Amino acid sequence: MQGATTMGLIGATGLASGDTKRSNTQVVEGAPESPTLSITERLEDRRYVTSGTRAYIAGIQTGRFPAMGWHIGGEMEGVWSPPLKLLDGIWFEVNGESVGPATEFTRGYGFVKMDLPTSSGISLERTEFVPDDERVALIGLHFTAEENTTIEIAAEAHSELTTAYPWSDTDPSQTEFNLEDEGEFDGERLVFRSGGTPPIENAGQRDWAAAVGATLEPVGGEAGEDFRGPQDEWETYDPNAGEDEDAELADGSKFERHDNSVFGRGTGGRLEYELEVSAGETQTIWFAVAGSESGADPAIEACEAALSDPEEALSVKIEERLERYERTRLNLPGNRRLEEAIDWTKQNLSDLVQESRDLQIRVTNAGENYPEPSGTVDRARFVGAGYPDFPWLFAVDGEYTTFASVALGQFEPIKEHMRALYEISEVANEGSGKVVHEVITDGSVYYGANDDPGNTDETAKFPSAVATIWRWSGDDAFRDELYDFARRNMEYLLAEFGGDEGWPVGEGNVEREGMGERVIDNAVYTIRGLYDLADMAVSKGDDETVAWATERADEMLDEFNQTWWVPEAPSYADSLDDEDDTPLYHRHWIGLTPFEIQLPEFGDDDRELGITGDVDADSALSLRETECFGGIGSPEDDLEGEWNIGLYHTGAPGCEREEYDYSEDHTERNIYTLNTAIMAISEGNYGRLGNDKQGRFIDANASLQLPEPDEIPGAMPEVVPSPEYGRSINQPFTDRLMALQAWGSYGTVWPVVGQQLGVRPDMGRGRLEITPQVPPKESQIGAENVRVGDGSIDVQAQAGDGTYSTTVCADADVSLKHLIVGHTIPEDIEIVSVALDGEDADCEVRKTNRGWEVVTEADPDGERTLVVETSR
Repeated sequence: MQGATTMGLIGATGLASGDTKRSNTQVVEGAPESPTLSITERLEDRRYVTSGTRAYIAGIQTGRFPAMGWHIGGEMEGVWSPPLKLLDGIWFEVNGESVGPATEFTRGYGFVKMDLPTSSGISLERTEFVPDDERVALIGLHFTAEENTTIEIAAEAHSELTTAYPWSDTDPSQTEFNLEDEGEFDGERLVFRSGGTPPIENAGQRDWAAAVGATLEPVGGEAGEDFRGPQDEWETYDPNAGEDEDAELADGSKFERHDNSVFGRGTGGRLEYELEVSAGETQTIWFAVAGSESGADPAIEACEAALSDPEEALSVKIEERLERYERTRLNLPGNRRLEEAIDWTKQNLSDLVQESRDLQIRVTNAGENYPEPSGTVDRARFVGAGYPDFPWLFAVDGEYTTFASVALGQFEPIKEHMRALYEISEVANEGSGKVVHEVITDGSVYYGANDDPGNTDETAKFPSAVATIWRWSGDDAFRDELYDFARRNMEYLLAEFGGDEGWPVGEGNVEREGMGERVIDNAVYTIRGLYDLADMAVSKGDDETVAWATERADEMLDEFNQTWWVPEAPSYADSLDDEDDTPLYHRHWIGLTPFEIQLPEFGDDDRELGITGDVDADSALSLRETECFGGIGSPEDDLEGEWNIGLYHTGAPGCEREEYDYSEDHTERNIYTLNTAIMAISEGNYGRLGNDKQGRFIDANASLQLPEPDEIPGAMPEVVPSPEYGRSINQPFTDRLMALQAWGSYGTVWPVVGQQLGVRPDMGRGRLEITPQVPPKESQIGAENVRVGDGSIDVQAQAGDGTYSTTVCADADVSLKHLIVGHTIPEDIEIVSVALDGEDADCEVRKTNRGWEVVTEADPDGERTLVVETSR
C-alpha cells in the first residue's frame, strides 16, 4: 500500500492492532493483490456485505444467513438483485459434513474471503464477490488436499423471491404481498420461480426467478421445502411475537437467533458434485446465483455467463477497486489510522452503489396505500444509504455523501444519484420541484410526495449537491441537465413551505416530539441552497434567478442570528414556537448546522465558512464538546468497550453558560456517525483542529472502521456504540442499525480534503484554490491524485517554526484559468513575508472564521510553492 510519487507524499500505512489483521492478498491465481483486513473474534455475531451494482450478499461472517433486518422483519439477509430478493442463503457440505463456521473473515477490495476449518486433510477457503452491472453473485470454494482425493460437495439453497417493498408493517404488508415459491432441479442447476398475482389492488402479475449453478456438472440434485444446511433447526422469526430461544454470544450476553421469518414463502434445493483434487494443488468450484423478473431464461443465462470465467471477473473487479483506491492518496504522518480509514471509505462508497431498472413509481404515503404507478423510470443508479436495511435511494443521505464522493474522485456515482432523484421526483411529484425523500428499488416512494409535510431539507439541499458536483467536476452539461429542476426546488420550497412569509416549515433531519414547524436545519440549508442556486445562475447568465435567489437569501441571513440565537446557552435554537416564534432549544445535533455549512464565493462576496456572524461561536462549539453532549474519553479508553466520544443525538442539560430551563428533557444519548460528522466539520470551519476538538470527532468516526470494528472491517456504521443503543455486535440481528452507512464518511473525508488540505475547486469556471490549514502538533499533511475536472492535483502543506508552506502540482489534464495558492495562519501572529516559488509575491489576506487566509494567484502550469513567514 506504499507508493512513490513526484512529491513524495505517501507514507506507510500498516497498523498493528487487536483482532484486526492487515495484509495484501491474492485471492485467486492471476488476480491482482488487494489490501485486506481480517478478523477472527466473534464472527458469529458480526454481519457482512459484499456487493456489485446490481446484486449483493448479506450474511454473518461465519458464512451463515440468520434472519436479519427489520424493514421486512428477518428477511433483509441473503442474496439480492434489487428489487428482488433471490435466496435466504446458500450452505455447503464436504464429504457429508456441513462446511464451517468460518474461523477467519477477510474483507478485500470488492470481495470477501472466509477461512474454513480443515477436515480430513482438506483445507478450504471461500470467496464471495459480485460483478458490477450483472444480476449475479459468485461464491468460490477453494480446496487444497494433502493427497490425491475425490471430494463430495453439496450445496443447499433456499429461495425467497420477493421484493424490497412492501415491508412488515406497511399496508399492504409483506404477508399479503409475498407468494409461494416453486423449485426444481433441471439436471444442471436449481431454478426457483414465483408466479401469479397477489390478492392486492394494483399488484401486477409476476414471473420472478432465481437460478443456482456451478462450474462443475452436478452428479445429483433435488428440490424440496427445507434445505437450509445447518440452519434447518433454527427458529422462525416473528416481529410481533415475544422472546423464544436465546442464543449465547461470545461475551456471554444473549439475543435470539432465527432462520426464516413469518413472511417467508420460499422453497429449497440441493446440488451434488464430485471434485478430484491432486496432492498439494488447489481446485476451485464456483457457484453462481442469478435472478430475473422476466422468467427463468434470463436468470439461467446470467448464471451461465457468470460461470464462464469467474476468475477473470474477479480480477476485473479488484482492478477497478484499486483504481478508486489510487484517487486522493493521503499522507497523514500524524494519523495513519485516519489515512487508512479513508482508503477503506473509497471501498465503502463503491460497495454502496446500486442500480435498479424499470422502476414503477408509486407514491405510498409512508406505507399507507399501494396505488397505481404514476409512471416509470427506466434506470436508477445511486449511492445506497446503508446495508442491510437501507440499500436504496435517499435524498438527504445523498447530499451529505456528495462531499465525500467528490473529495474521493467518485464523481460518476453521485451524479447518477442526483439524476435518479430528479427523474423520480418529477414523476412522483408531477413536476412541482419537490424532491422525494426515500425511494425503494422497485420504485415505491415511501415518503416525500407533494402532500407530505417534509422533509423540507431534501428540497433545499438538492441545488447545493448539484453545485458541489459541478464545482469539482467542471461538468457544465451535468449542471445544465439539473439546473431547471434546482431552480424549481427553491421556488417550490419558498412558495409552498411558507418561506415567503417566514422561515420554511416542515420536518428536517430530526423528527422528534416537542419541536415547532420551523426547524433550524431547514432554515440553514435553504439559505445555502439559494446561494448555490444563484452561483449556478451566474454561470448561466440567468440574471433574474441571481437577483431573486440572492435577495431572498440575504434577507434570511440578515435575520438569522436575531431569530435563532439563544445567548443563555450559548447555542442556536432547534426550532421556533408555532405561536410566537420563540426559540426552542432542545439540544439536538441540528443546532450545529449554522456552523457546518459553507457558502459559495461569487460576485463581490467572499466565501463564508459557517453563517454565524458575530455570535460567540467558540463558546457554542466548546459547549458541544462537554460531557452533556457526548463522551469525553478517547478511542483508547476502556469505557466498558463502548467508544462514546462522538456527539449525542440530543444533549443533556447542565453544561450551559447560564442555567437554561427547557420544559422537557429530550436527552438521547445515541451517537450517530452523521452527528459526529457535523460536529467535526463545524469545528473545522472555525479553525478548531486540535486533537480535543476537530481531531476528537474525526477520530471518533475513524475508530469505528479501524482497528477493531464492531462488525465489518473498514466499514463506517450508522450508529456508534452509545450509552443508550449499546453496541451493534450485542444486538439481535433483527434490531440492529446499519453495518455500513454512507453519510458518516462526510465526517472523515471532508475535514481532511476540504478543510485541512483546503481543496476548493470551481472547475466550471476553470478556477482552483488550495488554502490548507495544518492541524496543531502536525508538521505536514498531503495528498496526491486528487481529482478535479478532467485531471488531478497533488497537494502538500507544512507548518512549523513560524513557516507555513503550500505546494500544488496539477497534471496536464487539469484545464485551469486561475490557480489560487494559499495557507491559513492564526489571527494572533504577524506576517513577515510571502513568497511564491522563491520570489516575493503580492498576496491577499482574508479574515475568515478559521483564521487569516493568505492567498495569491499563481501560474497553473507545473509545481507551485507558497511560503508564508511569520513572527513565530
